[in-house]
Amino acid sequence: MGRLGTEMPMFSSFTANKIGAPALERHRHIAVVGNFPPTRCGIATFTADMVSAVQQAAPLGRIDVYAMVANRDVPCPDAVYSTICETDREAYRMAGRSIDSSSVDAVWLQHEFGIFGGEAGDWIVDLLTPVAAPLIVSFHTILSEPTPAQRRVMDWLIARATQLVVMSNEGAAALRRVYRVRAEQIRVIAHGVPDRPFGRGVQMKSKFDLVGHDVLMTFGLLSPKKGLETVIAALPAIVATNPKVIYVIAGATHEKVLAFEGEAYRERLMALAHSLGVADHIRWVDRYLPTAELLDLIEAADIYVTPYLNAEQSTSGTLSYAVALGKAVISTPYRHAVELLENGVGVVVPFGDPPATAKAVCDLLGCRADLAAMQQRAYGL
Repeated sequence: MGRLGTEMPMFSSFTANKIGAPALERHRHIAVVGNFPPTRCGIATFTADMVSAVQQAAPLGRIDVYAMVANRDVPCPDAVYSTICETDREAYRMAGRSIDSSSVDAVWLQHEFGIFGGEAGDWIVDLLTPVAAPLIVSFHTILSEPTPAQRRVMDWLIARATQLVVMSNEGAAALRRVYRVRAEQIRVIAHGVPDRPFGRGVQMKSKFDLVGHDVLMTFGLLSPKKGLETVIAALPAIVATNPKVIYVIAGATHEKVLAFEGEAYRERLMALAHSLGVADHIRWVDRYLPTAELLDLIEAADIYVTPYLNAEQSTSGTLSYAVALGKAVISTPYRHAVELLENGVGVVVPFGDPPATAKAVCDLLGCRADLAAMQQRAYGL
């Protein structure tokens, strides 16, 4: 992970020291394609931080952001050069022609299945086909067992790209193993993180009325793949020996989940908590948090929990932030967690296993010396 100054944004991966000054000099005009604020998701935040980092590293350069939007009525934000309606195939073709006619030095694609339209997001091929400039692809997920359609998209992007960027060695290994990518085509650049002082937990607990509580926390847009029911199901056993525990679940429901089923997933989680008698031990923060408030809330936590269900997940920004802020972490074994939490900076538990999750929490809360040591190791990573 690359730490950044205390008051600076959480720059993502492609910073000046990683690209190298000559590359930035060559690529003075870049088109960036992906989610971008005001869209509320991790990749949108990542892309915005990445753009900010490159602009600071190469202030004489130009970056045109082509932002994916849910429908053509979304206004184009000031920081965005153009929007692409994700459900309009012709919009992809028009964006590709626009990028090519602007004579960019490189195109930088933020790729995740689910962002782009078509079968397995294959409309992104329509966008990139007319573009002559070199292509850089940041892969946010690398599937070990893609469907035939997903494989076709991945193979096309890999064949077209000059450089592939991943944020973990596990991700690079998957590209080599599954997709037979040459090592020299891959660049591993860890997720950027903020740099804040260590040990301000009590101060931040006071800010959020959490003083006197052992605080567990998960942050992120709510969706069933987050696996939050695992932690809620573990709470009765945790509370039995740690009655001051509060589990903070922070984040609005994912926009696509809202469109499909409204707040049904959150309501199911709440019903589960009530049925288990632990509703009073959960603090819901049902909104998308500004960065500064999110970091304060992570600092207030004693243990950060990522119970995600997707083993293929190659990166987690919130996991990176939690480790950088000196939080002990309990996580399921998705790719990024397995790599980041080695060397004693966290505990990995099986997917969907409440008893194992409860034991991991109780073991840490039952030995404060072990908890403090893990927090120190995380901060020093």
